[in-house]
Amino acid sequence: MANKLVIPQRPLPYFDPRKVPIVGVDNHLPAIHADLLQPSALKQRFAQPPVWHPELVAEKRFSDKALTPASVLIPIVMRDRPTVLLTERTLHLSNHSGQIAFPGGKADGDDLDTTVTALREAYEEVGLHAKYIHVLGELPHYSTGSGFVITPVVGLVETGFTLTRNPFEVADTFEVPLDFLMNPANHRRHIVEWDGEKREWLSMPYEDQLTQRFIWGATAGILRNFYRMLLS
Repeated sequence: MANKLVIPQRPLPYFDPRKVPIVGVDNHLPAIHADLLQPSALKQRFAQPPVWHPELVAEKRFSDKALTPASVLIPIVMRDRPTVLLTERTLHLSNHSGQIAFPGGKADGDDLDTTVTALREAYEEVGLHAKYIHVLGELPHYSTGSGFVITPVVGLVETGFTLTRNPFEVADTFEVPLDFLMNPANHRRHIVEWDGEKREWLSMPYEDQLTQRFIWGATAGILRNFYRMLLS
């Protein structure tokens, strides 16, 4: 049998997402009212979820590796103005290095379910103990271009916790007001062409004490789906 010529998929080249042009801002969409972002309203929404459809479910693959199940925690800190706790990944990691992310990671064989994975990873990455977290429910799966199938687990986080980040995985932690993230006037659209295809994503840049946090990719996509759920 003649040898078959196999052309491997080219890896997605490095690019700075901050420099990719903005093609649109979604300020024509309504913001979620502040009352709907309070803990009692969020509990009610998950207790009686609406009929809705996620806007973003899968990125175009740029990896041939097998799909890997993973979970992330969307930690909503119950401050007077609720916030979302996010991490900045260290630069040396093999996947999504330097990006803004939720606490989370790959499922382990010992994990009983996706919630266990999210809570375990949150503790391992940033030292957020499960005793401070009230899990509300899950959002639909989100598949990344790198081959992870992510289950986002939404949880309310009581104040009074302390964080101890894993310095190998997490360079920094910070909080962003939930109402900022749930306002599409802060959602920007980007497009880049690679290998004859267009790749699109959202970004939600946030300035945190003179440090600009560039939230984009899977993190922004999952937050956009959360917005769609709350809007429904």
